[in-house]
Amino acid sequence: MKELTIDYALRATWQAVARLYNEEAKNFDTTMAVGFTLLSIDPKTGTPSTALGPKMGMEATSLSRILKSMEEKGLIIRKPNPKDGRGVLIHLTDFGLLKRKDSKDVVLIFNEVIKENVPEEKLNSFFEVIETINKLVADKKIYTKK
Repeated sequence: MKELTIDYALRATWQAVARLYNEEAKNFDTTMAVGFTLLSIDPKTGTPSTALGPKMGMEATSLSRILKSMEEKGLIIRKPNPKDGRGVLIHLTDFGLLKRKDSKDVVLIFNEVIKENVPEEKLNSFFEVIETINKLVADKKIYTKK
């Protein structure tokens, strides 16, 4: 490929960041997926299990495996949803809250280092471009029938 395409740059960069996060997660005896899940669960009120997948952009089967593993490790507990008797809320345990803090710290360090190395103006442009890409995808304006 002679010219760098936008999708390639996005994918390659995210894969590099994911590898970086997974390497760091090993220091905490966890994975990036578990860290991301910990950060996606409301630490005070819990999160409905049905809302977690869409919130994280994950398929239900993948999320189910992660939640099962997290439950076995004592990071989360499932409680009936008082607002919906059929539903379940995912809550963090004390251990889960501790690991959530570790995950949050890792993300904050990543962001801090990027901000120290990329001027604010360029970061703002980056976020504008990302927002535009997300909107074009969400509005299904990439592959339109002409």
